[in-house]
Amino acid sequence: MGSEAKLTIGELEAGYPTYCKALRMLIKNGKSLEAIQRTICWDRLTLLQKSLPTRYKSPDYLYALLKRDVDELAA
Repeated sequence: MGSEAKLTIGELEAGYPTYCKALRMLIKNGKSLEAIQRTICWDRLTLLQKSLPTRYKSPDYLYALLKRDVDELAA
């Protein structure tokens, strides 16, 4: 968590697509929500949502959307 304090909001925002891609990959690989919640991408998505709540959805919401998409593609 120490590295998070050094990131600027701009750096977090620039990484948003990467964090979402990582979240999708974790879901596709069958990781549990509990395991995903311990990742750096989850921490960064949480930090972004807390910093700019009108611009970014919560990681829980993103997880639900991506999980539904992954499940639909697998069906």
